[in-house]
Amino acid sequence: MQRRHLLGLSAGLLAAPRVATAQAAWPGRGTIRLVATFPPGGLADTISRLVAPVLGQAIGQNVVIENRAGAGGTIGADMVAKAAPDGYTLIISHASPHGIAPGIYPQLSYDPVADFTHLGMLVDTPSALLVMARSPYRDLAQFLEAGRGAGVRYGSSGVGSTTHLFGEVLARDARAPKLDHVPYRGSAPALQDLMSGAIESFFDPLTTNMAMLRDGTLRALAVTSERRLDALPDVPTFAELGLPRVTAGVWIGISGPKGLPAPIAERITAEIPKIITRPDLKTRFVDLASYPPEPPLLGDAYVRMIADYVRVWTAVAREANIVAS
Repeated sequence: MQRRHLLGLSAGLLAAPRVATAQAAWPGRGTIRLVATFPPGGLADTISRLVAPVLGQAIGQNVVIENRAGAGGTIGADMVAKAAPDGYTLIISHASPHGIAPGIYPQLSYDPVADFTHLGMLVDTPSALLVMARSPYRDLAQFLEAGRGAGVRYGSSGVGSTTHLFGEVLARDARAPKLDHVPYRGSAPALQDLMSGAIESFFDPLTTNMAMLRDGTLRALAVTSERRLDALPDVPTFAELGLPRVTAGVWIGISGPKGLPAPIAERITAEIPKIITRPDLKTRFVDLASYPPEPPLLGDAYVRMIADYVRVWTAVAREANIVAS
């Protein structure tokens, strides 16, 4: 069993509050937009499409996914922050727009904590530095040697994404100044360019890449988890290779705009532990290397986790002078 919280947060943050199971206060049966801040095919989209029908059935509403991608997830997050808090607009809160963006966007248009009603975490997912199986880079040492010499490109799901910042920290801490970042509008187009040879490597959450790692199409050079994963026992962590700051999860959860009515917030929050412990979904999450928190991380505890993540990565970004335009 893998450790579920990849940032090593204190045990005090993991104490889930008890929540009421009040009937939801929606005026009637309607359609709820669940905004995924990255394009189809990535972590947020994949997990949201597993969760949406189960949540909708539980609360008696139709839940549909709306992909609002761009700028490391901040476009979708800004839209939800400004949405009416009527329970009909929710967001897949994500480590990029809610945890990384505050440290690298000097004029972010929303507060990642105060402008949202954060309900609970769904999963926490390690990332990996990926290359094609045919790549000449057999291990991280060879890859970093290229980053100190002729240069090597790595793709990410966008400027300001978690994987962008992981790459920047890797380049800095490994003293590999020629690791060149190539941003994409999501994971899927970056993976396409990796497979075509347009880029040599790709930093990405493991969720949507496990099948190609298992069949040998891709090779992972290192993972961002605190310890090796049962699913990839031969792949070292960055920490064990001397790069401990490249250690963090890409977490996602469910949130709404600030001021979400208490009965609605309580109703959805009450369903999150049921969703993430449901046997069929939990099996699917683990198969995708996405781990539900144990115990569930809900309400105020989820808020504190987000605030802690912001503090950690804002300090890293400022130290490295990483600023997104």
